[in-house]
Amino acid sequence: MRVLAGDIGGTSARLACFAVHDGGLETVAERWYKSGEHGSPIEVVRNFMDEYGVTVDRACFGVAGPVLEGRVQTPNLPWIVDGEELARTLALPEVMVINDLEANAHGIDLLGGEDFAILNPGVTSPGGTIAVISAGTGLGVAFAYWDGTGHRPLPSEGGHADFAPRNELETELLLHLRATHGRVSCERVVSGPGLRNIYRFLRDCKHVPESQEVAAEMLADDPSRAISRAALDGRCELCIRTLDLFVSLYGAEAGNVALRYLATGGIYVGGGIAPQIIDKLKESAFMMAFTAKGRLSPLLETIPVRVILNERTALLGAGRCAARERRVG
Repeated sequence: MRVLAGDIGGTSARLACFAVHDGGLETVAERWYKSGEHGSPIEVVRNFMDEYGVTVDRACFGVAGPVLEGRVQTPNLPWIVDGEELARTLALPEVMVINDLEANAHGIDLLGGEDFAILNPGVTSPGGTIAVISAGTGLGVAFAYWDGTGHRPLPSEGGHADFAPRNELETELLLHLRATHGRVSCERVVSGPGLRNIYRFLRDCKHVPESQEVAAEMLADDPSRAISRAALDGRCELCIRTLDLFVSLYGAEAGNVALRYLATGGIYVGGGIAPQIIDKLKESAFMMAFTAKGRLSPLLETIPVRVILNERTALLGAGRCAARERRVG
């Protein structure tokens, strides 16, 4: 059997054809596309199928956004991903569309030890709920409960929950963002655009001097990447303070996710940002914010926390989901 898997996000659309062998996935063809350079997911799928000339028996797409009845309007991209439309394009009876963080959760069991960086070894609870939090173009959250034989992922839109400041500085950040956006979600601060929001807040409201060199880099490259790079290189005080606050906010929200789902099986930090700032995440600030939960701090200290280093996790998870499940009728 061959399956088509997709990982559709605001920045990139990743497609792969896998051959399924005894539950494992062998890559037949794989291609990454820049989402913004294409008008629709159908265009991307047709380009992929035409280029590689593959045929598939099943298909599953992990998509950033709330999936309702096999259809999703992506929040960070002007696309509608529709399972029925994809099924007609691929001449299949059904195409599964799932949340991208749900796909990430499906992919975790396909990873090896080298695919993780450990932030907190914790105490392993094999039957405990696991959760994924993933900052990239947006902020995604999912969890997976133990059904007696394995973990069963469920989607969430927890990244759009309200941002809750913990101190005066974060309260000022909230008020600054509320003036522009009205309601302020966690995604407004814990994401690539969130890094830019924090940078502008510290520059404009706290009057931290801006480096003209970094400002030019932000115009020439992805701004969040430029900020992170300058911070890690120690070249810009504004960027250093931006990344420090971002990491603390990320850790705090990861701890909130651990509490909401009682994720004693572990928290997995995914997305494109975490591997780029892994040395910063390994410092104390992330885990200090993660565990600073008052009376429940001792519980948080026991929860394993791992960063997913394999950027193909959601793609593998979508392939695994297509190979294992079928939802017709």
